[in-house]
Amino acid sequence: MSPTSKRLPLIVLLTDFGTRDEYVGVMKGVISSINPEARTIDLSHDLHPHDIMEAGFMLYRSYRFFPEGTIFLVVVDPGVGTERRIIILRQASYYFLAPDNGVLSFIFKKEEAKMVVWVQKGTGYFLPTISRTFHGRDCFAPIAAHLSKGIALAKFGREIDDPTILRIPTPSISSRKSLVGEVIYIDRFGNLITNIDYETFEDFQKRHPKKLLKVRVGRKIIPKLSSSYQDARPNELLAIFGSSNHLEISLNMGSAKDSLRANKGTRVEVSP
Repeated sequence: MSPTSKRLPLIVLLTDFGTRDEYVGVMKGVISSINPEARTIDLSHDLHPHDIMEAGFMLYRSYRFFPEGTIFLVVVDPGVGTERRIIILRQASYYFLAPDNGVLSFIFKKEEAKMVVWVQKGTGYFLPTISRTFHGRDCFAPIAAHLSKGIALAKFGREIDDPTILRIPTPSISSRKSLVGEVIYIDRFGNLITNIDYETFEDFQKRHPKKLLKVRVGRKIIPKLSSSYQDARPNELLAIFGSSNHLEISLNMGSAKDSLRANKGTRVEVSP
């Protein structure tokens, strides 16, 4: 499906720009100047600055809930102004436009890439003047706008087969036969979201079908899994599979991050 078929083109923005400055608004202005029919949705602009993995995981959690043909415009770009590439990934239903710095690693891991194009300078899809520090305005926004007009992907540049893909931490089985993962994302409520997805957990659970599983975070043990936040008393920790289908450590009516003094990379262990 092309970006313009059946419905008005939709561009979803994900950046670390915040909303205090003019950056996001100016990007939308560029898009509207090139394609007034394009619609934009803000996925988030409050990511931790330069946090490529956080951006990648948020994109991975979200993209499937948008209509087919959506263009995801991701600008988390510590290498702005360098020779890093700008790429467009097309898979079965969506387009992803991003710097080639690994921010699309979760998507590459989950979905088959139909085509990856390195957007070339001189194709006419950039603004006439490109600054050293604001490629979101001068490169990414105009490329997304032209893509939303239905321009063929091959016209943006040349196809490549070596996009940057970062190593994503995966759960493992320890010498104690425990399932070991780590915190990979912390939301604004202080919930600790791990890299243990439900499928991995289910496989582990099948090895211990008659045993109750407990979750350890640091020195704290959570004796069971919960089905809702109401399974725990206020200010009590719980382990639950959240909306992203990943194991989360939460504090009912509070912040698990603060309570456990946890950060991304904190070890989480599931064991009988």
